Amino acid sequence: MNIEILKSKIHRVTVTESNLNYVGSVTIDLNLIEAANLIEGEKVQVLDINNGERFETYVIVGERGLGEICLNGPAARKVAVGDIVIIVSYASMDFEEAKTFKPWVIFPDTATNKLI
Repeated sequence: MNIEILKSKIHRVTVTESNLNYVGSVTIDLNLIEAANLIEGEKVQVLDINNGERFETYVIVGERGLGEICLNGPAARKVAVGDIVIIVSYASMDFEEAKTFKPWVIFPDTATNKLI
């Protein structure tokens, strides 16, 4: 039996930009992507602490070190610049394997979106 469990989590980052006229997705600083073990194109769930929105999109790689968190396309309507969000991804794995799996969870500085 396979179950879905937390794979990666970027806990509490600040939305720096929203771009309605982009194709879609969430642009994330490359440093955060690497630290959270995410990859370009990976499906993620975005949880907005300010307004309670929860939606799925996919990762686009942003420039390293800028602290960028930009919601693009339709997702731009679900957040406001300055909102605090949590970005999570899940993995499907065997139940027994899941018991010992350790997710990548990072806690960036909310003011700068940079790793502490």
